[in-house]
Amino acid sequence: MATFGTLSDRLTETFRNLRTKGKLTPADVDGTVREIRRALLDADVALTVVKEFTAKVRERALGDEVNRALNPAQQVVQIVNEELVAILGGEQRRLEFAKNPPTVIMLAGLQGSGKTTFAGKLAKQLEGEGHTPLLVAADLQRPNAVNQLQVVAERAGAAIYAPEPGNGVGDPVKVSKDGVEHARRQQHDVVIIDTAGRLGVDAELMKQAADIRTATKPDEVLFVIDAMIGQDAVNTAKAFQDGVDFTGVVLSKLDGDARGGAALSVASVTGRPIIFASTGENLEDLEPFHPDRMASRILDLGDILTLIEQAQQAFDEEEAQKVAEKLANEAFTLEDFLEQLQQMKKMGSMKKMLGMLPGMGQMKQQLDDFDEREIDRTEAIIRSMTPAERRNPKVLNGSRRLRIARGSGMTVTDVNQLVQRFEQAAKMMKTVARGGMPQIPGMGPMGKPGASAKRGKKGSKGKGGSRSGNPAKRAAENAGLAGTSSTPTGSGFGLGGGQPAPSETDLADIQKLFGRG
Repeated sequence: MATFGTLSDRLTETFRNLRTKGKLTPADVDGTVREIRRALLDADVALTVVKEFTAKVRERALGDEVNRALNPAQQVVQIVNEELVAILGGEQRRLEFAKNPPTVIMLAGLQGSGKTTFAGKLAKQLEGEGHTPLLVAADLQRPNAVNQLQVVAERAGAAIYAPEPGNGVGDPVKVSKDGVEHARRQQHDVVIIDTAGRLGVDAELMKQAADIRTATKPDEVLFVIDAMIGQDAVNTAKAFQDGVDFTGVVLSKLDGDARGGAALSVASVTGRPIIFASTGENLEDLEPFHPDRMASRILDLGDILTLIEQAQQAFDEEEAQKVAEKLANEAFTLEDFLEQLQQMKKMGSMKKMLGMLPGMGQMKQQLDDFDEREIDRTEAIIRSMTPAERRNPKVLNGSRRLRIARGSGMTVTDVNQLVQRFEQAAKMMKTVARGGMPQIPGMGPMGKPGASAKRGKKGSKGKGGSRSGNPAKRAAENAGLAGTSSTPTGSGFGLGGGQPAPSETDLADIQKLFGRG
């Protein structure tokens, strides 16, 4: 995640230096804590939070749980991870819905923090979960705020209540109260009230927000804060907590390149949980906030669970089963490949998905160089083919490939590379779908001994019996050979013999995975 990029790099480098030590001395711990403190302060984390965090890490790092650990450095990483989870709020907190609809959700925050966009994102997400949200335009101060919410609502496919034109006209408290009544009459089960903000905290803003809260009695008051504003985030959060109070926090603009200290400060300072994280400009770029997963991302430990959840939302289970059957029956075509690409695009940015894998922080340059448009180019090439060519790429002769290249705006070389990659991938996935182990280029078939075929033939020359001149010794050695299994004991990965073969369950899991992908 871009916001925590610098902090993640600093912490990863600190732990890398720590891992070179077999045993940790108090001086090593102090040096590590000092580097962590500098990294957090550079990331604009509030000073009080930094002091409390580093004190807990130092106390635990000097305790018995590290001294008795087989890998002290890894234990320190675990301690930092657990303390990060704690300052991020501990456990995930979901929205709480009213027993008697509608559930009223009031949004508060400074102007430009992203309240209006978040309102649309939340409405879209709630609709996907089976709710019927209503957006209420109560920001009547900012120019064109009502129009912006109307556009966002249309994009999200959500209903909107906007009786006043805004631009300084209308009473936001009355609009908010009437909006809740309108939702009750029209049987909307969730009301999202978009309130006005200011460039800074002032008495008028707080009074208006407090009056709206009193009039509507919201079930949730979400404080939307820009993750890029740095140290001032703490003061702003405290001001809103004192003036309006809120039940949860929404972090917006986490895809920015700022230092991100707000995210690590707000939950700890206010004692209110972070419920959502906005990670992009699209309406789909909204994630429930998981403190443990965010801590893992910051420490470059990956976020596989979120990646799996996004894949489950984007990929259709029935379609995945059909693809798995086609792979097993050698019927997987470029048309199927095109459908899989389109489903991958539903998951969002490829860079974002790759960034969730463990250790990807060390491949930052490769991630930055990754071209998101490569999938679009691949799609253009396949769409330039006829249905017959997609079903059977073997008919692609020179003239056909030239026509496809011109039709897609690519070169013949690009077309050739796509076909070659597709054939290799289809062959590998077909092997896995049938329960076999794929042959990875340069490594040989997985699970086979590392020795070459030529060496194996040489070793099998003759019957392999003992040539000892002592008859008793020769008989004993031959008996030993007879009792030895002829099954290869080596491993293509240098793990030695005795490695268990994959179980049927393991192969089924792999097959299902490739069926999805």
